[in-house]
Amino acid sequence: MLADELDYVVGVDTHLDEHVLTVLAAPAGAVLAKQAVPANARGYREALRFVEEHAEGQRAWAVEGAGHYGAGLARFLAGRGEPVLEVSRSPRAERRLRGKDDSLDAIRAARALLSSETLALPRAGQRREALRLLLIARRSAVDVRREALVQLRSVIVTAPERLRDDLRGLPVGRLLERCCRLRRSRCASADELATRLVLRSLARRIETATAEAGELEAEILGHVRALAPKLLDEPGIGPIVAAQVIIAWSHPGRVRSEAAFARLAGVAPIPASSGQTTRHRLSRGGDRQLNRALHTVILHRRLHDPATKTYIERRVAEGKTRREATRLLKRYLARHLYRVLDNQASLMT
Repeated sequence: MLADELDYVVGVDTHLDEHVLTVLAAPAGAVLAKQAVPANARGYREALRFVEEHAEGQRAWAVEGAGHYGAGLARFLAGRGEPVLEVSRSPRAERRLRGKDDSLDAIRAARALLSSETLALPRAGQRREALRLLLIARRSAVDVRREALVQLRSVIVTAPERLRDDLRGLPVGRLLERCCRLRRSRCASADELATRLVLRSLARRIETATAEAGELEAEILGHVRALAPKLLDEPGIGPIVAAQVIIAWSHPGRVRSEAAFARLAGVAPIPASSGQTTRHRLSRGGDRQLNRALHTVILHRRLHDPATKTYIERRVAEGKTRREATRLLKRYLARHLYRVLDNQASLMT
């Protein structure tokens, strides 16, 4: 256990404006000191001085939210050679039973480290962070486009008959082109004028969001090619899925093994047997965006990859259902992608 290798553990509960620290003695877990510091460069320096004063021996930091509110602190500490580990938020049931405040959350973070054999290193790397931000922006643009397109079609359904007849049945490209050219008409009624204005506004919004998503995808593709170009050679993997896999994997050492990566992806088998029924199911935890990316790849391969089709048919012949065969494929895919990334670890910067 990690507790056997440490003299002290520093638990940190992170927030937007303030971080709360507690220093615990290892392995007993006794609380030695507490401190709150601002969530800025001055506060990070103050936190490090506080810990150096109260924990002079072998120590590690357990930071809750190291990828969000604690990202700045994690970068500051890593740059000064401090060992930083990422802990997840404590379960809601535990907070309900034992109470909640910032000091208690910091103590729980530290004790989570003490009770674990290993914890994940925080995600790191400038390109990885760039990919994360680009994916957030691209996802937002895609959501705007999808929502506006639904609204556009809904407006057409209730549009005046003449306008509705002109627009219904058009493919998306021509529909947007026609709507963008809609103008006011002096002979049109008030509701038709409003409909024309709304359709033009929505069409232009869709085209803007489409152009924005395309620009972001091109930027994402450049980073993926620089970090792990071999991912793009895998069937069914494009720049968006590749970027999501890279973000989850992050850097060498964060995920210790193929099995750990499968668990992170939510595709590790979990026993679900009862009575005379022996079966396994996939985990419903882990990184759900990574799980979604793997599912997207498998859906593509089921339709277009001959090897995947052959595998599924063989498993079905052995008595598996198609759903169970797909679950097996997702686990194998996670392990394979881990090996691909591990072989290109030297590019991860």
